[in-house]
Amino acid sequence: MARQEFSVADIAKALGAEAFGETALKIDGVAEPQSAAPTQLAMATNAEYAEKLGQGQAVAAVLWPGADWSALGLKAAIIPTRPRYAMSGLTQLLDPGQGFAPGIHPSAIIDPSAEIGANVAIGALTVIGPGAVIGANSTIGPQCFIGWNARLGSNAMLREQVSIGARVTIGAHFHAQPGVRIGGDGFSFVTEDKSGIEAVRETLGDPQDTQAQGWTRIHSLGAVTIGDHVDLGACVNIDNGTIRDTRIGDGCKMDNFVHIGHNVIIGKDCLICGHSGVAGSTVVGDNVVLGGMTGVSDNIFIGDRVITGGGTKVLSSIPAGRVVLGYPATRMDKQIDIFKAVRRLPRLVMDVAELKKAVFKSGGSD
Repeated sequence: MARQEFSVADIAKALGAEAFGETALKIDGVAEPQSAAPTQLAMATNAEYAEKLGQGQAVAAVLWPGADWSALGLKAAIIPTRPRYAMSGLTQLLDPGQGFAPGIHPSAIIDPSAEIGANVAIGALTVIGPGAVIGANSTIGPQCFIGWNARLGSNAMLREQVSIGARVTIGAHFHAQPGVRIGGDGFSFVTEDKSGIEAVRETLGDPQDTQAQGWTRIHSLGAVTIGDHVDLGACVNIDNGTIRDTRIGDGCKMDNFVHIGHNVIIGKDCLICGHSGVAGSTVVGDNVVLGGMTGVSDNIFIGDRVITGGGTKVLSSIPAGRVVLGYPATRMDKQIDIFKAVRRLPRLVMDVAELKKAVFKSGGSD
């Protein structure tokens, strides 16, 4: 299939940017400056990247405000106000998609009671359960599963092998990468008598509190509710709530291998990076960023606009607007001081040992 082409002028208009030079030139893709072909738009969004234009064959590029495009030997240029933000519109415009065929594949299994909106594509070996609702203009990739009474809003894009459990409700413009799992039971188990875990929470680790016990499942009566414009990376898992739904707010974005536990509430426009996990019944505010491999304890609160650095372990609530790092999470500036002090510890130990020797030799211990 031939690649779609756009003129430099058309691309600039779509991005709300200015176009210069031979704006009728046709573009069929984007590339880094050093590897760009003549029909590709080079992403030379700062002076450092622009130095590599000579290594490639680009005749048109996306540049930064104030750049002298003609001095760079280009025939045309697009200069947006914020080049990094322009990447979102540019990649959307030139995305070739996944090649999923339109219509419903004959191997798909769709319960007669399911409601399928207009212009929905359903891939091979996908199963749509009873009472499920699929919004208009959605694409359901191959080998997906949508359970009993699940509801999926319009303009959804489900890549291959996405699973949406019973009673899950998802808003419009949902995007799920391969292997997403929504609506599994929460990790909820209880012992007949007071468990060692409960006792340890109270005593902070008295070894006499632990004992051998069996575990009984607490079933998940809640489901998952997800807002509009939510994007989930590959293998994201979101568990059902125990009594009420686990909730994900509008505009949230989650990277690969994120796990959201039962009863968690995530606010709007949160960014949760890879391998992060939020334990049960925790509430996360709006516009929160959790860096990669952040771990958040259960039953705590994270305020609006909090940012955690990579590898942070959050064991207690964090007020709004704070930037934290480390294990346990501490204000980032203080944690960096701690890191520096830890690096100096070996030398400090050596210095103390030398001082002790000097004191003992001088008889100062008397």
